[in-house]
Amino acid sequence: MTLFDSPLVPRPSHASQDALAMSRRAPRHAGISDTFVTHVDERALDLFARARRPDDPLELRNLWLGRVENELGTHAHHPALAEQWRNSRRLRSVEPEQVLSSRATVRFVKELFNWYFRDDLYGDLRDNAQYILSGGAVDEERWGLPQSLKECIRFALDRDWYGYSDSRGRYPAREAIAAYETARIDGVCYGPEHVAMTMGGTFAVSTLADFVLHHISPSAPPALCAIPNYPPLVETIARRHDIRLVPLGSEHGQTSIEPLLAALTPDTPLVLLQTVGNPTGAAVPEEGLRRLIQAASPSTVIVLDECHEWLGAYEERSAARGAPHVVRVSSLSKTWSAPGLKAGWFLADPGFIAEYYEYASSSFGGPPSFFYTIVEVLARMERWLITGLEDPGPGELKEFEASYGLDMGQLRHAYRTYRTERLRRAEELTVLRDAATVRLAGTPARVLAPRFSINTTVELPGWDDSYRCFRDVLRATGVSLFPGILTFCFSGAVMRITTARPWEQLAPALDRLESHLLAGAAP
Repeated sequence: MTLFDSPLVPRPSHASQDALAMSRRAPRHAGISDTFVTHVDERALDLFARARRPDDPLELRNLWLGRVENELGTHAHHPALAEQWRNSRRLRSVEPEQVLSSRATVRFVKELFNWYFRDDLYGDLRDNAQYILSGGAVDEERWGLPQSLKECIRFALDRDWYGYSDSRGRYPAREAIAAYETARIDGVCYGPEHVAMTMGGTFAVSTLADFVLHHISPSAPPALCAIPNYPPLVETIARRHDIRLVPLGSEHGQTSIEPLLAALTPDTPLVLLQTVGNPTGAAVPEEGLRRLIQAASPSTVIVLDECHEWLGAYEERSAARGAPHVVRVSSLSKTWSAPGLKAGWFLADPGFIAEYYEYASSSFGGPPSFFYTIVEVLARMERWLITGLEDPGPGELKEFEASYGLDMGQLRHAYRTYRTERLRRAEELTVLRDAATVRLAGTPARVLAPRFSINTTVELPGWDDSYRCFRDVLRATGVSLFPGILTFCFSGAVMRITTARPWEQLAPALDRLESHLLAGAAP
């Protein structure tokens, strides 16, 4: 029994010539925007002003939904929530800073996030959703794991590799991750002692928040969370310590770091920052990251969520990312289209990792040993890919343990299959994103052209509430969009559209959306 002893056939191409042609067109409308700004608008302030208990996230959620239900009139699904809104009155004056520093704000957005998926999109409204462009993930059946990686799962199962293991992950896998991450950043040299394997990105941030903040004094300054952001990540930090949400704008595909620098104090315990924003696809420039890392106290842990750094040409990563107080988080969810595997890793100073070992071994034991082989092979082949290797040689073969039984022919075929699938997948998903951007620019929407990721952000005219916009558009077109409020966009009808769908699904969904917008059908 050897690794890659089964025939490996690359996934078929799912390129669409129509999408390719569309992606090469110049936009027909001046709807492309280079600027994104979010703020706490009057509609959000009014919510907190009406709540009897503005520290109650469930009341805030119900009031937000109740306002939407009330405005939907005969199309409402929850009359009791609408009645709750109608019975509310303004009770106080509220400032944006109160919203951004309230614990209830984070939980309210997370509860609204839960409601969106559980009760609306995949609940009462599921039959309405003919085209779901709000999932935030790649269509796995078209662009899922490369065949070489799927073979690793079969091999691990056949070898019964699902027993107890090191709480940081198996050594060869951590060694492979360290070599891959070293190849990504000039001036930084990682070893296995810098790596801890995890059960995905959200789990990693949750454990890091618990590990870092459990000993922090309640009187310490709040942790800083840059927004827009993913609600589960922010909520998991808010459970451990006070937080402050810091809105970051972007221009020409670059996210400004200035608001974070202004909010930073010498005693700030933790900073959470997505290096590529969700939903904007804008990247924090390396110079901005360097300034933030250098400005922060050595006791401030800076957690960089790097999971969206794909489908774009990244500038050279700064060696500052390797600073002792920086923790870099990656997972298989986005770049490798495997969110259900719940596998990933983070990199940190060896002393931090050594202390984390005790925490991990006491809290959850360790990551699933069943996936160590797939992560090891992924990291090795991805390193070869980014360094320009076309065919592995004897040196690359020696990277694998003799127990894998690999020969040169098997390794070369497996890598060629991996390389073909990875490059094809990136090209096809980029074409789809660019084609969708061109199509959306031909509508009255304001489109933020992304530099990275599979999401495109649009602001739809005529709505002042992204959740209300979701409900109206779904009812009228059968197309589900993702409301910006669910990523802490507290103003306007900012919507996220996931473009990593087959063109035969994406094109008719965009047709319906365009017709609806051109008809001026906003409320």
